[in-house]
Amino acid sequence: MSFSATSRSQAARGPAGQMRTRAEEAASVLPPLLVQAQQLAGAVLLGDHGRRRAGVGDDFWQYRPVQQGDSRRMIDHRRSARGDQQFVREREWQIAQTVHLWVDQGGSMRFASDANLPRKVDRARLLALASAVLMVRGGERVGLTGGLLPPRRGNMQILRLAEHFTKDDTAAYAPPEHRALIPHARALFVSDFLGPFEELELALSKAADRGLRGVLLQVLDPSEESFPFAGRTKFESMGADVSHETLKASALRDRYLDRLAERRDALDQLCRAAGWSFGVHHCGDSAQAGLLWLYHALERRP
Repeated sequence: MSFSATSRSQAARGPAGQMRTRAEEAASVLPPLLVQAQQLAGAVLLGDHGRRRAGVGDDFWQYRPVQQGDSRRMIDHRRSARGDQQFVREREWQIAQTVHLWVDQGGSMRFASDANLPRKVDRARLLALASAVLMVRGGERVGLTGGLLPPRRGNMQILRLAEHFTKDDTAAYAPPEHRALIPHARALFVSDFLGPFEELELALSKAADRGLRGVLLQVLDPSEESFPFAGRTKFESMGADVSHETLKASALRDRYLDRLAERRDALDQLCRAAGWSFGVHHCGDSAQAGLLWLYHALERRP
C-alpha cells in the first residue's frame, strides 16, 4: 500500500498524522537517555529479542490460522493442503518480537482537570504510539488486541495505529480486548482502570493462559490522585449520566483516597498473579518519563 505525495501531505495534517508526529518526537528523545543507561546498542531497540538479527533463533514455533493483514507469502501451503483452512508457519523469534496494544478510549479517559493538562486518553494514546514507534524501529511487530489490526512491522503500521487512536469509544469504561492474542507474545494495556474490575481480570487471565507477559499502565489526572476539592462541589461523569453534589467535598477525600489505594493494590496483585508489570503515570508528569518507564517495563523479564 502506498500514498501519493498529496495523500501523504493530507495525512500529516490530519489528527492521525499529528499524533504520529508527537509520538515520534517523544520517542526521539529516548536514545540519549538509554545510551547513558547502557541499554541501547546503536539504535532504539526493545529487549534482547529486538536486538536479534533476522534468522537468529529461527526455530519452528507453531502453525496458526491466517489472520487479516498476513501476506500470501507467509502461508505454509504444505500444512494448508491438509484441510480447508490456510495456516501460517510461525518461528520462535517472530513470536518474541510481537507486541499487542490496548488503549482505553472510553468516556472516563476524556477527562482533564485543567486546560493546561492533556486529557488522560491523549496521554495514553501518545505513550502507546510512541512505544510502538520504538518497537517498530527495533524490528518488532506491533498491533492491537482483538484482531482488528494484527501485529505487523513498518511505518505504515504506525500510521494505522495512529488512525485507530483517533476513534473514541462510546462506553464510559471501555473493557479491555483479549481476543486474538498470539501465545507467548507481549502486551501493553493503558487505561485509568477505574471501571468494572471483572473485565480486566478476565483479560489478564486469558493473556496469562496464553503465556503472554505484559505491562499495565494506569494513567491518571493529578486531581484524581490528590482530590483537591472542598466546599460545595458537583461531581459528574464524562457522559453526565452519573452525578453527585455535596456541600462539603473535603469530607469525601479520605474515603476516596482509600478506595483509590484499594484499586491500585488490586491492580498490582492482579499483575503479580499474571506475571505482568504495573505502573502509574500522571498527566502532569513528562511524557518522556512515562515512555522511558514503559521501555524498561516491556523489556523486563517476568
